[in-house]
Amino acid sequence: MPKQDSLWLKSLRWIQKHLVHTIVVPQDPFADLNLDASRPLAYVMKTESLSDIAALSEITTKLGLPSPYEPLVVNGVVAPRVVCLEGRKPLFGERASNEPFLECFMRLLAVHKEKPELDIQLVPVSLYWGRTPGKEDDTMKAAVLERENPTWLRKCLMILFLGRHNFVQFSNAVSLRYMADEHGTDMGIAHKLARVARVHFRRQRKVMTGPVLPNRQAMFHSLLKSESLRKAIQEEAASKKISETQARETAIEYLDEIAANYSDSLVRIAERFLTWLWNKLYSGINIKGAEQIRQLHHDGHEIVYVPCHRSHMDYLLLSYILYYQGMVPPHIAAGINLNFWPAGPLFRRGGAFFIRRSFNGNKLYTAVFREYLDQLFAKGYSVEYFSEGGRSRTGRLLAPKTGMIAMTINSVLRGIERPVTLVPVYLGYDHVMEVATYHKELSGKKKQKESVWQVFGAIRKLGNFGQGYVNFGEPITLQNFLNETAPNWRTEVADDPEQKPTWLTPAVNVLANRVMTRINDAAAASSITLTSLVLLASEQNALERCLLERQLDLYLTLLKRVPYTSFTSVAEGDGKHLVQQGLELNKFSINADPLGEIVSIDANQAISMTYYRNNIIHLFIIPSLIASCLTNNKQISRAHILGIVSDFYPLLKAELFMGIKDLPSYVNQVLDLFIEQDLVQESDTLSVVTEHTSQMLLLAGSVSETLQRYAIIFNLLAHRPKMERSELESESHLLAQRLGALHGITAPEFYDKKLYNTLSVKLKELGYFSEKEDKSDVERIRDQANSLLRASVRQTIVASVTAEHIV
Repeated sequence: MPKQDSLWLKSLRWIQKHLVHTIVVPQDPFADLNLDASRPLAYVMKTESLSDIAALSEITTKLGLPSPYEPLVVNGVVAPRVVCLEGRKPLFGERASNEPFLECFMRLLAVHKEKPELDIQLVPVSLYWGRTPGKEDDTMKAAVLERENPTWLRKCLMILFLGRHNFVQFSNAVSLRYMADEHGTDMGIAHKLARVARVHFRRQRKVMTGPVLPNRQAMFHSLLKSESLRKAIQEEAASKKISETQARETAIEYLDEIAANYSDSLVRIAERFLTWLWNKLYSGINIKGAEQIRQLHHDGHEIVYVPCHRSHMDYLLLSYILYYQGMVPPHIAAGINLNFWPAGPLFRRGGAFFIRRSFNGNKLYTAVFREYLDQLFAKGYSVEYFSEGGRSRTGRLLAPKTGMIAMTINSVLRGIERPVTLVPVYLGYDHVMEVATYHKELSGKKKQKESVWQVFGAIRKLGNFGQGYVNFGEPITLQNFLNETAPNWRTEVADDPEQKPTWLTPAVNVLANRVMTRINDAAAASSITLTSLVLLASEQNALERCLLERQLDLYLTLLKRVPYTSFTSVAEGDGKHLVQQGLELNKFSINADPLGEIVSIDANQAISMTYYRNNIIHLFIIPSLIASCLTNNKQISRAHILGIVSDFYPLLKAELFMGIKDLPSYVNQVLDLFIEQDLVQESDTLSVVTEHTSQMLLLAGSVSETLQRYAIIFNLLAHRPKMERSELESESHLLAQRLGALHGITAPEFYDKKLYNTLSVKLKELGYFSEKEDKSDVERIRDQANSLLRASVRQTIVASVTAEHIV
């Protein structure tokens, strides 16, 4: 191992320092990996390299980790801090032997035998200069720059041309104590450790660089030779009465329209632009759960990212984050509406493949798209698509479109051996640039067609957008899902590959809803979403600053002490800090009078702020419903509260994609927290502590619009038990408009026809449209909903339901 203080090495490091920019994955190894600062630590690298160790030294200094130049001294034994699996490769001749490094392994293992309390951490470290995956038709440039095991001359060229894109990746530490206790300390174990480490580095390289890139035209010809596409071309020729040559040309046109043309060179250029863009737009990007996804890649899973869709920024943000987290940006299913110049060609080279909004019974297009998707999976490219189909205009998740999920399951049924795993992703922003446009569209304005002028207009308006949030939810491995849903699926498919299983459509629907639920499970409660939630529940959308801060403290405590799921993230700091963040982003107004400061939402901003509230309303809807029960009843039992929550939960679950696994336990934990916080007192029954009534009323306010919708629905059902679903949907929508006009309800989702459709589907599933005479369930829920409303609102609903023009 070279000495740090040699003049030659110092000169080399000085030159390299000015040529190299290194990105660390993960950014905080102590937080994301199981590193223990109190235990001795050694680094394991694939190949001995002066430049790699010099780059590692720069990073360890910044992270406060031991320098690779410092020897490891334990129990009187001195060993190098870095253990390499391979010796250096000279310009000519054989690679240096790795025996010295195996002897180092042996010495470290032997020390563990002598000192039982010792436990050295072995930390694998991988370095990637440029992260170039290579191509199926690699050129001389690739041979010079992109080899895995370069000579020192090639390495110099790589540092010169690719040094600004150097990545250093730390992996989970391996306990040498565990290895010594489990496997012994002889030379055979040292060789075994080296073999395991080689496999690790090989997998890690594939995670970081991805599979080799295909020649696009060669891929087209390969796809056209597949049995399914040849059959589809023949059917197209027969049905359209054209030659097979013409049908084949149509198939090639479809492929050219669909297929990505991924360029790692463009990705490297885009990385610099996006770094500038994010630094200009956002004060930070918060990431949660990336390590589990990196491990899935490492374990050989085919990853399909399924994010929610808030903004056109989603495409860029997720790819950028994955790149910086040491994973290859996915191939993204983008709407054909985005294939306009210059964005379309750039997106295509960034990995986008384009899909039509509707296949319109076009069997050839369907076959081409399905075959292309199968090819992506077969070659190991990760894929991304938005199951909502389009961007949410209200801030709530949209009902999923099941087409892409069905195609993914079909790919598994056709024989992909590697585990295919869906990864739900929650994307959130303190500011969504399209929000104002969304509200214009909801009010009836025609959606503008995407164009280059929209892009320039958006760039011109760039400003301080606060922070962004990328939370990875609980993954769903499709083979495991199919085993759970249809235990004999492998046999059924093998027996009759052409026959569509009867269980497939219901399984796709279940899976789509599970994906949406797990996206919401990973929601990010930020300063903007939380403050919007509080202020929109208050009268006139305004509160004294001290009361707002106190309410936010309560919400933060609730989320941390009774977490919605382990995948949810919660803003750092206290209520005072959250209010200040919102004011700095100009989302809220502040006015002072002799009695203090008042924080409010401007009247013209109120509708926009519902978007951010709706991002997280599912996190608080049950606590809010509990608070509503408590504030509308002077005395109420736990059992009564649980009964009310249990009646409404199926509808809440359907419209908000909720997935609370143990509802009674969750309700009791929330009540226990209210009691602990002195908001509620309990003897035989529960009651609100008088001096905290205002806090409980504020919390209850978040569910009020939801309860008004349910009151409309159940009052209609109770009044007209035999009404059809379509009637219920249209009349509920009509009454919602009247209620909004009379009581000033402006939230866009309150008038959303699709939401009433979702609720009517769930009501049918629950049996509320059955022919049975007993309607006691409907009447009970109607009475419960009515009892939780303000008297004026209740009177409007009851009077409207019984009015002549309704009946």
